[in-house]
Amino acid sequence: MIKTIIFDLDDTLLWDEKSVQDAFEATCKMAQEKYDLDSLELEKRVRANAREIYASYPTYEFTQMIGINPFEGLWGEFPDEGGMFPELYKLVPEYRKEAWTRGLSDLGIDDATLGAELGEAFPANRKKTAALYDDTLQLLDALKGKYQLVLLTNGSPALQNIKLDLTPVLVPYFEQIVISGAFGKGKPDVAIFEHVLELVQKEKEEVIMVGDNLNTDILGALQTGITSIWINRKDAKPGQVQPDHEINALMDLVPLLEKLNK
Repeated sequence: MIKTIIFDLDDTLLWDEKSVQDAFEATCKMAQEKYDLDSLELEKRVRANAREIYASYPTYEFTQMIGINPFEGLWGEFPDEGGMFPELYKLVPEYRKEAWTRGLSDLGIDDATLGAELGEAFPANRKKTAALYDDTLQLLDALKGKYQLVLLTNGSPALQNIKLDLTPVLVPYFEQIVISGAFGKGKPDVAIFEHVLELVQKEKEEVIMVGDNLNTDILGALQTGITSIWINRKDAKPGQVQPDHEINALMDLVPLLEKLNK
């Protein structure tokens, strides 16, 4: 009998991809107003440079372990304690400036001042928006009171809490909220899943994990022996990591739970 449901946050309940996209569009538009450039091409170049610069830092392995992606680095401040957060905190102002300045340079624009401005505009634009999926609250309302709900998210505590502050309606649904940066390891590490099992005092057979990321949410659940449910909104192919179950929309979880509990 399933008693506890663990949910991922980003791109499972919270449409983080859209919020990042909206922030890029707004920031690139600022550059387009100053120079006659292709805003989509600028976004593409900034994203590529961000990935490259991010991977060159000594903090990269730490961010991989905790689960902080390059685009979160473009708007997070990381005032968190522990691990390599102090080093990351020092790096990110220059990182933001460099990613945007190089993006402009790739389009033939040598303007470090604008690069710095865009580097600060992107975080401001990102903090203006946090989108939920259309069926997020509908599902949580359907589950409330019937199951113990837990949020398990990779990332910086400060950054993930900003996202939750932007969507305050989410927090009351969850009995526990576990953030990898506070724990010290991120999904798919078995340790963080076992930590959740201890917190909720449930056996792994009584718990399911719902997430969009095969390599973190699903792999971690599989390795821990927790039933994994992959939300696959883009009709992707699973590849090497094979989830126990697959749904295409959050509300598909309701009939699946009825089936699992028979």
